[in-house]
Amino acid sequence: MSTLKDRLTADMRAALKARDELTTSTLRMALAAVGTAEVSGKAKRELSDDEVVAVLTKEAKKRREAATAFADAGRTEQAAKEAAEGEVLDRYLPKQLSDAELTALVTQALAAGGFTAKAQMGPAMKAAQAAVAGQAEGGRVAAEVRRQLGL
Repeated sequence: MSTLKDRLTADMRAALKARDELTTSTLRMALAAVGTAEVSGKAKRELSDDEVVAVLTKEAKKRREAATAFADAGRTEQAAKEAAEGEVLDRYLPKQLSDAELTALVTQALAAGGFTAKAQMGPAMKAAQAAVAGQAEGGRVAAEVRRQLGL
């Protein structure tokens, strides 16, 4: 079993004992998503910590998008709940890069791969995503790669 998944389980049990409903329900949802990812495909398998982080990142992004949608619809109570769930998930994710750090990493990745033309967007994105390694959302990375390639 992965250590991050163990930590999620232990924290969920602690939240359950402390009667922290928000943390308990959020971590239950996260563990359910991890379990779903484990059984997707041809055979059940244990996820690595990196794969668990990818699942949690996806879940946190869903919470941010839902919070924005609820806020735009005037449902502030539901938006606050979604935002709070996102904050709980953020505790288990790597620290996000600042704009300056992201720019520097993308610049290095593009220089190392020799990417200069817009026709190289796909391979450039792959190199940039590998350099960033989950420390920034894909949309931010793509925007920075487009900016640096002059698109």
